[in-house]
Amino acid sequence: MFWSYLCIMLPDNELQQHWFQLEYALTERLGKKLTLEDILLFIGVREAGIPPKEFTEREKIELMQVAISTILVPAKYYELLWVEDTGWPHFKQLQPIKEMNAKDKEFFYKKYILLYAEKNKVI
Repeated sequence: MFWSYLCIMLPDNELQQHWFQLEYALTERLGKKLTLEDILLFIGVREAGIPPKEFTEREKIELMQVAISTILVPAKYYELLWVEDTGWPHFKQLQPIKEMNAKDKEFFYKKYILLYAEKNKVI
């Protein structure tokens, strides 16, 4: 778990290098370049156990919220309460995510996505 701690403490340029590695690995795996929102959707689909398909806008938002909740469990922003028989996880928010500008929020999510990717062997 040293890498997990290191990821949070990485300077911006090193974190960005790890992010590019994740983007590259997912691009190779899925056949297209993914945005941050695409990666959150990928995590949400993976966590909810739903087969990939064309999702409605509402489904995408719900799946991205599953992803955000999942990646922020280690930081104690959310707690997993239960998982439905269908695989859909339910979370309790433990603390609010502080207000951030778009760039800082993106950086914040990227750190925790990288932790998730490392822990879950996504790359």
